[in-house]
Amino acid sequence: MEKTKSKKETHVIDAKGKVLGRLATQVALILQGKTSPDYMPNKDKEVFITIKNAEKIKLTGRKMEDKTYFRHSGYLGGERHVPAKEIFERKPGDLLVMAVSGMLPKNRLRSKRLKRIKFE
Repeated sequence: MEKTKSKKETHVIDAKGKVLGRLATQVALILQGKTSPDYMPNKDKEVFITIKNAEKIKLTGRKMEDKTYFRHSGYLGGERHVPAKEIFERKPGDLLVMAVSGMLPKNRLRSKRLKRIKFE
């Protein structure tokens, strides 16, 4: 029985002037392999994505000031609400990774796929 080797694909996306959500859907589709003709939901294609100019991503409306991200430490009173502007100033790529993470299926392949997003 022969083992088939999957080819590694690399996509380079320029994020300059693109809206966060629309860019995230494009990245999520590529990571899942839905843009290729041999798509199978249970197979993981080795697709790598390089994002250029992540610091030039746009958020529409007043989302940069009003949108907050929630996390919890697990302890009583351990809620943290972090504004999108603070995350964007610290690491602009994290906003995109969080958006893509919410769009990928919640299964064992999600963390592997998210590791394949690189920033320049």
